[in-house]
Amino acid sequence: MSMEWFDRVSSELQDHLESICEKYDQEGNMSIDRGAKHPRIEFFIETEDDDREYFCTLFFDPYNEEFYFETFDFEYEQTTRTILADIEEIIEAVHDSFHVYINDVVDDEFDGVIDEEETDIFEEIDVEWETPEVTAFIYEDEVEVTYQFGIVQETGDGVLRRVNRIKTEDDDLIKDETNFIFSKEEASTIIAMIASHMDSLSEFEL
Repeated sequence: MSMEWFDRVSSELQDHLESICEKYDQEGNMSIDRGAKHPRIEFFIETEDDDREYFCTLFFDPYNEEFYFETFDFEYEQTTRTILADIEEIIEAVHDSFHVYINDVVDDEFDGVIDEEETDIFEEIDVEWETPEVTAFIYEDEVEVTYQFGIVQETGDGVLRRVNRIKTEDDDLIKDETNFIFSKEEASTIIAMIASHMDSLSEFEL
Protein backbone atom coordinates (compact mmCIF):
# COMPACT_ATOMS: atom_id res chain seq x y z
CA MET A 1 0.00 0.00 0.00
CA SER A 2 1.53 3.32 -1.12
CA MET A 3 0.30 6.93 -0.77
CA GLU A 4 2.95 8.38 -3.09
CA TRP A 5 0.58 8.56 -6.08
CA PHE A 6 -2.13 10.15 -3.92
CA ASP A 7 0.26 12.85 -2.65
CA ARG A 8 1.61 13.61 -6.14
CA VAL A 9 -1.88 14.02 -7.60
CA SER A 10 -3.06 16.11 -4.63
CA SER A 11 -0.18 18.52 -5.19
CA GLU A 12 -0.79 18.89 -8.93
CA LEU A 13 -4.54 19.28 -8.63
CA GLN A 14 -4.33 22.48 -6.59
CA ASP A 15 -2.62 24.32 -9.46
CA HIS A 16 -5.11 23.00 -12.04
CA LEU A 17 -8.04 23.86 -9.78
CA GLU A 18 -6.93 27.48 -9.54
CA SER A 19 -6.66 27.80 -13.32
CA ILE A 20 -10.07 26.18 -13.87
CA CYS A 21 -11.86 28.42 -11.38
CA GLU A 22 -10.10 31.64 -12.44
CA LYS A 23 -11.68 31.21 -15.86
CA TYR A 24 -15.11 31.63 -14.24
CA ASP A 25 -14.01 34.23 -11.68
CA GLN A 26 -14.41 31.69 -8.88
CA GLU A 27 -12.06 30.63 -6.09
CA GLY A 28 -11.91 26.87 -5.91
CA ASN A 29 -10.79 24.99 -2.85
CA MET A 30 -9.96 21.41 -2.01
CA SER A 31 -9.76 19.48 1.23
CA ILE A 32 -7.75 16.29 1.69
CA ASP A 33 -8.63 13.41 4.00
CA ARG A 34 -5.71 10.98 4.19
CA GLY A 35 -6.99 9.17 7.28
CA ALA A 36 -9.98 7.43 5.71
CA LYS A 37 -9.85 3.81 4.55
CA HIS A 38 -10.09 5.22 1.05
CA PRO A 39 -8.51 8.71 1.23
CA ARG A 40 -10.40 11.39 -0.67
CA ILE A 41 -10.05 14.87 -2.12
CA GLU A 42 -13.13 17.08 -2.01
CA PHE A 43 -13.50 20.16 -4.20
CA PHE A 44 -15.75 23.05 -3.25
CA ILE A 45 -16.63 26.70 -3.69
CA GLU A 46 -17.13 29.01 -0.71
CA THR A 47 -20.32 31.07 -0.97
CA GLU A 48 -20.93 34.60 0.26
CA ASP A 49 -22.53 33.09 3.38
CA ASP A 50 -19.30 31.21 4.14
CA ASP A 51 -20.97 27.92 3.25
CA ARG A 52 -19.33 25.26 1.13
CA GLU A 53 -20.82 23.98 -2.12
CA TYR A 54 -19.07 20.76 -3.15
CA PHE A 55 -18.85 19.93 -6.83
CA CYS A 56 -16.56 16.88 -6.93
CA THR A 57 -15.15 14.15 -4.69
CA LEU A 58 -12.24 11.95 -5.74
CA PHE A 59 -11.52 8.74 -3.87
CA PHE A 60 -8.23 6.84 -3.77
CA ASP A 61 -7.87 3.08 -3.41
CA PRO A 62 -4.49 2.68 -1.68
CA TYR A 63 -4.34 -1.08 -2.29
CA ASN A 64 -4.74 -0.80 -6.05
CA GLU A 65 -3.18 2.69 -6.13
CA GLU A 66 -5.93 4.17 -8.30
CA PHE A 67 -8.29 7.14 -8.17
CA TYR A 68 -12.01 6.85 -8.79
CA PHE A 69 -15.28 8.70 -8.37
CA GLU A 70 -18.73 7.32 -7.65
CA THR A 71 -22.10 8.02 -9.24
CA PHE A 72 -25.55 6.60 -8.58
CA ASP A 73 -27.14 4.60 -11.39
CA PHE A 74 -30.89 5.24 -11.08
CA GLU A 75 -31.78 2.54 -13.62
CA TYR A 76 -30.15 -0.22 -11.56
CA GLU A 77 -30.44 1.64 -8.23
CA GLN A 78 -26.82 1.09 -7.29
CA THR A 79 -23.57 3.02 -6.99
CA THR A 80 -21.13 2.74 -9.88
CA ARG A 81 -17.39 3.41 -9.73
CA THR A 82 -15.39 5.05 -12.52
CA ILE A 83 -11.63 4.42 -12.43
CA LEU A 84 -9.35 7.30 -13.46
CA ALA A 85 -6.18 5.86 -14.97
CA ASP A 86 -3.87 8.87 -15.07
CA ILE A 87 -3.50 12.52 -14.10
CA GLU A 88 -5.07 13.72 -17.37
CA GLU A 89 -8.27 11.76 -16.69
CA ILE A 90 -8.32 13.00 -13.10
CA ILE A 91 -8.00 16.64 -14.14
CA GLU A 92 -10.66 16.18 -16.82
CA ALA A 93 -13.07 14.64 -14.27
CA VAL A 94 -12.63 17.60 -11.92
CA HIS A 95 -12.95 20.03 -14.82
CA ASP A 96 -16.17 18.40 -16.05
CA SER A 97 -17.64 18.38 -12.53
CA PHE A 98 -16.93 22.08 -12.19
CA HIS A 99 -18.61 22.78 -15.54
CA VAL A 100 -21.71 20.89 -14.38
CA TYR A 101 -21.73 22.87 -11.12
CA ILE A 102 -21.41 26.23 -12.91
CA ASN A 103 -24.15 25.33 -15.40
CA ASP A 104 -26.48 24.33 -12.54
CA VAL A 105 -25.86 27.67 -10.81
CA VAL A 106 -26.62 29.58 -14.01
CA ASP A 107 -29.76 27.52 -14.62
CA ASP A 108 -31.00 28.20 -11.07
CA GLU A 109 -30.48 31.94 -11.50
CA PHE A 110 -32.23 31.86 -14.88
CA ASP A 111 -35.15 29.89 -13.45
CA GLY A 112 -35.63 32.55 -10.80
CA VAL A 113 -35.95 35.21 -13.51
CA ILE A 114 -38.55 33.33 -15.54
CA ASP A 115 -40.72 31.97 -12.71
CA GLU A 116 -43.39 34.59 -13.33
CA GLU A 117 -43.35 33.96 -17.09
CA GLU A 118 -43.75 30.21 -16.51
CA THR A 119 -46.76 30.86 -14.28
CA ASP A 120 -48.43 32.86 -17.05
CA ILE A 121 -47.66 30.13 -19.59
CA PHE A 122 -49.00 27.41 -17.30
CA GLU A 123 -52.34 29.16 -17.02
CA GLU A 124 -52.75 28.72 -20.77
CA ILE A 125 -52.11 24.95 -20.71
CA ASP A 126 -55.12 22.64 -20.76
CA VAL A 127 -54.71 20.27 -17.81
CA GLU A 128 -57.12 17.51 -16.82
CA TRP A 129 -56.73 16.97 -13.10
CA GLU A 130 -56.77 13.27 -12.27
CA THR A 131 -56.89 13.73 -8.49
CA PRO A 132 -58.33 16.26 -6.06
CA GLU A 133 -55.97 18.29 -3.89
CA VAL A 134 -54.42 15.79 -1.48
CA THR A 135 -53.13 17.11 1.84
CA ALA A 136 -49.48 16.10 2.30
CA PHE A 137 -48.82 18.10 5.44
CA ILE A 138 -50.84 20.21 7.87
CA TYR A 139 -49.88 22.00 11.06
CA GLU A 140 -52.81 23.26 13.14
CA ASP A 141 -54.37 26.17 11.21
CA GLU A 142 -51.06 27.74 10.26
CA VAL A 143 -49.57 25.67 7.44
CA GLU A 144 -51.06 23.35 4.84
CA VAL A 145 -49.31 21.72 1.88
CA THR A 146 -51.36 19.95 -0.79
CA TYR A 147 -50.56 18.13 -4.03
CA GLN A 148 -52.61 17.48 -7.14
CA PHE A 149 -51.79 15.34 -10.18
CA GLY A 150 -52.94 16.07 -13.69
CA ILE A 151 -52.29 15.35 -17.39
CA VAL A 152 -51.45 17.97 -20.04
CA GLN A 153 -54.01 17.26 -22.74
CA GLU A 154 -51.88 18.38 -25.67
CA THR A 155 -48.69 16.46 -24.83
CA GLY A 156 -49.72 13.72 -22.39
CA ASP A 157 -47.11 14.89 -19.89
CA GLY A 158 -47.73 14.70 -16.17
CA VAL A 159 -48.25 17.74 -13.94
CA LEU A 160 -47.63 17.86 -10.20
CA ARG A 161 -49.22 20.87 -8.58
CA ARG A 162 -48.04 21.92 -5.10
CA VAL A 163 -49.97 24.50 -3.09
CA ASN A 164 -48.54 25.89 0.12
CA ARG A 165 -50.98 27.86 2.30
CA ILE A 166 -49.67 29.82 5.28
CA LYS A 167 -51.73 31.87 7.71
CA THR A 168 -49.92 34.89 9.12
CA GLU A 169 -50.23 36.37 12.60
CA ASP A 170 -52.68 38.92 11.14
CA ASP A 171 -54.86 36.06 9.85
CA ASP A 172 -53.89 36.80 6.25
CA LEU A 173 -53.68 33.73 4.00
CA ILE A 174 -50.59 33.44 1.82
CA LYS A 175 -50.89 30.99 -1.07
CA ASP A 176 -47.83 29.80 -2.99
CA GLU A 177 -48.39 27.53 -5.99
CA THR A 178 -45.76 25.53 -7.90
CA ASN A 179 -46.35 23.38 -10.97
CA PHE A 180 -43.91 20.75 -12.21
CA ILE A 181 -44.33 19.20 -15.67
CA PHE A 182 -42.61 15.91 -16.54
CA SER A 183 -42.73 13.13 -19.12
CA LYS A 184 -43.52 9.46 -18.56
CA GLU A 185 -39.83 8.60 -18.94
CA GLU A 186 -38.87 11.15 -16.29
CA ALA A 187 -41.45 9.84 -13.83
CA SER A 188 -39.65 6.54 -13.24
CA THR A 189 -36.36 8.36 -12.60
CA ILE A 190 -38.00 10.76 -10.15
CA ILE A 191 -39.63 7.88 -8.26
CA ALA A 192 -36.33 5.98 -8.08
CA MET A 193 -34.44 9.03 -6.83
CA ILE A 194 -36.94 9.70 -4.06
CA ALA A 195 -37.21 6.04 -3.04
CA SER A 196 -33.43 5.69 -2.82
CA HIS A 197 -33.03 8.69 -0.53
CA MET A 198 -36.10 8.57 1.70
CA ASP A 199 -34.01 7.67 4.75
CA SER A 200 -31.90 10.81 4.27
CA LEU A 201 -34.86 13.19 4.46
CA SER A 202 -35.71 15.14 7.59
CA GLU A 203 -39.16 15.81 8.90
CA PHE A 204 -40.77 19.20 8.41
CA GLU A 205 -39.65 21.68 11.09
CA LEU A 206 -41.47 24.82 12.20
